[in-house]
Amino acid sequence: MQNIRSIFLMLAGVTVFVAMLLLTFSVTLAVGGILTVLMVGRALSMKMKPAPVRAKTNNGQREMRVWNDGRGTIIDL
Repeated sequence: MQNIRSIFLMLAGVTVFVAMLLLTFSVTLAVGGILTVLMVGRALSMKMKPAPVRAKTNNGQREMRVWNDGRGTIIDL
């Protein structure tokens, strides 16, 4: 009777250990999958943003404006 009980407890312990191992593995895969989807979505959204365009007037020739507002000289390039 003692051997049957110890075998049963050993099998129960192994079953619980394997169940926890599978649970941990599945949660790890789920979190990894969610993070992968978020990273791919972010990378694709960064590519879809339009590049900023620099507008130039007078073929890039713009006069420099300098003025003093009473607190210091301001130079607008």
